[in-house]
Amino acid sequence: MELKDQLTSISGSLGHLLPELILLAALVIVLVLGLILKKNKQAILHAISFIALLLAFFVTIKNWPQQPHSLFGGMMRLDDFSSFFKLLFFTGGFLTIIISPKKEERAAPEYAILILAIVLGSCLLAMSMNFVMVLLSLELISLSSYVLAGFAFDRKSAEGSLKYFLFGTVATACMIYGMSLIYGLSGTLDFSSNQFIEALMDNHSELLVVASFLIIAGLLFKISAVPFHLWAPDVYESAPTAVVAFLSVVPKLAGFAILIKIVLSLNLFGQSMITWGTVVAVISLLSILVGNLSALVQTNPKRMLAYSSIAQSGFLLIGLATISMEGIHFSMFYSVIFLLMNFLVFATLKQFENSISIESINNFSGLGRNSFLLAFSLLIGLIALTGLPPTAGFTAKLLLFTSLWSAYQDSQSIILIILFIVGLVNTVVSLFYYLKIPYLLFLKVPATEAAPLKTSYSGNLLHLILVVMLIYLFLAPSGLMGWINQITFVL
Repeated sequence: MELKDQLTSISGSLGHLLPELILLAALVIVLVLGLILKKNKQAILHAISFIALLLAFFVTIKNWPQQPHSLFGGMMRLDDFSSFFKLLFFTGGFLTIIISPKKEERAAPEYAILILAIVLGSCLLAMSMNFVMVLLSLELISLSSYVLAGFAFDRKSAEGSLKYFLFGTVATACMIYGMSLIYGLSGTLDFSSNQFIEALMDNHSELLVVASFLIIAGLLFKISAVPFHLWAPDVYESAPTAVVAFLSVVPKLAGFAILIKIVLSLNLFGQSMITWGTVVAVISLLSILVGNLSALVQTNPKRMLAYSSIAQSGFLLIGLATISMEGIHFSMFYSVIFLLMNFLVFATLKQFENSISIESINNFSGLGRNSFLLAFSLLIGLIALTGLPPTAGFTAKLLLFTSLWSAYQDSQSIILIILFIVGLVNTVVSLFYYLKIPYLLFLKVPATEAAPLKTSYSGNLLHLILVVMLIYLFLAPSGLMGWINQITFVL
């Protein structure tokens, strides 16, 4: 291909990346203004970031449905599947901006830049169709996440950030080595190409097994699934609450989006020497068990939610374990609900944090009487995470278990029925730690008279919107599920 044709191809590809270009432009503007502005820096930079994320969201909606476009010589592909996850990333980004402090000048402009960089990397990752692009996107997300995790500017936060970095470095090294082995076996890094599929179908060496598991290991770290979950509790406990809300959703869903693509690719249309449905089911099973059982003994609410997030990763993987379009669609529905309920819980925790110390669950005793609306919002969020009606968390888990049961009936795989039973039992187990906080809020008397909680109209409005959405999607899930069912995904 001549240089002129290459430039034409690149310029044509850029035309399909308008949301990402908006984020890139906002990132540059925030960087420049951060050097110039002297007063109200954080509030202005947050406003610019919020507008950019909102604009990128509406541009993506405007171009829906998206005909598949191969970009940059097959390095990326823009389609409805990637656009769906991009909408979640943009939503997670501007919700984080809303709940973040507006008067913390020492964090400007780096805080907003890192948020935008992680969202940008997540969008690129969701579109990636080549291992090189996967690695570049993951590193943009990871390096920004390591820094963002230390934004509490204290010793504990620095320690959590360092642990995150060290674990992440090892996971990335494993993934790079796995990719190099896959390249040697297939002769290509394009995991959607016929050459990749045909070469791996003809190869039955143990080296392919090692390479595949090394690649998957790096992605499991990103979604904090067992056994690559050890970084999560320390980071959740030490990082600022708004940052935890962001890291618990956006990088996790980005990792999940690319994990779907790579697992389906390595599955080789069911011809792989590895039964990937079984592998994913085992990881899902262990994540649910370890996450829920570890959360039971936690006394710090953020650390408890860290283990809860590990269990939620297990539930996300249930749809992928079926290796079916129906299961993946149900996992995508769960992704939406996961974003809403996670942000509701962390947004309310942030409001409590403005008035009290939340180092221990016992600090919530009797506070439901001081601010009923705030306590009620937290109650709904925790009920949704448990998977109980009348919230969409119940609907999402019901759909996942439905797809799991259908997959078991088709395959008669013993691991699927074990996952089904363990998932149901652990939904009950999660009641014992999710409802600790509501019990203390409404039924316990505080040891001392508590001062009135600091709340804001904007914060209460955000909580109300998220509560209404969770209840509405329980009452009428067909609209969202029907929209997701229209998303076709072919490697």
